[in-house]
Amino acid sequence: MSALWDVSDPPQEAEDAHVLKESLRVPERFGVLYDRYFTKIHRYVAGRLGTQTADDLTAEIFLAAFHSRTGFDTRRGVVRGWLYGIATNVVAQHRRHESRQLRILQRASADDEVDAGHEDLVASRLTAAGVQGQLASALSAIPDADRDVLLLLALAELSYEEIAQALDIPAGTVGSRLNRARRKLRMALGGVNPMFGDSDG
Repeated sequence: MSALWDVSDPPQEAEDAHVLKESLRVPERFGVLYDRYFTKIHRYVAGRLGTQTADDLTAEIFLAAFHSRTGFDTRRGVVRGWLYGIATNVVAQHRRHESRQLRILQRASADDEVDAGHEDLVASRLTAAGVQGQLASALSAIPDADRDVLLLLALAELSYEEIAQALDIPAGTVGSRLNRARRKLRMALGGVNPMFGDSDG
């Protein structure tokens, strides 16, 4: 089972787990993980909710991780995925804000001078220029569970296995949710592959 999670640098994974375990005895050791992953987690949250919100929520995510670190199980995954799981749960609590921002982008055209905030990042990562409004509309119509999978892949650049760990779902479910989300986005975008900006032909 542990081989399932060998998707990044194994020494880093082992070190993260060791640091987390040490932090149970010496709480200050958790600062190593904070320093190592703060920027990445902040970037993911900013991509979902905007930079200003991410400034507040990223600290909240690490505080939640610190308090729940006794429950981390190395047999179920790696620290990186565990942190993204906590981040995704915090993002879910702020889903209403995300949906409102998607509606704002939907109304803004690609040529507008409107600062659409974090959704510009989502659009640039997911599709070619010129379809931001359509993309925002399509993203807002996707069920939350499917959107989480898609954005963990696109914004956090997690592997299927890491997404499975982050969301506490089977790896096969990641694939099916991602396929469903891509299919809905393709339909909404007129056959353009939302992950690569190409056409299905």
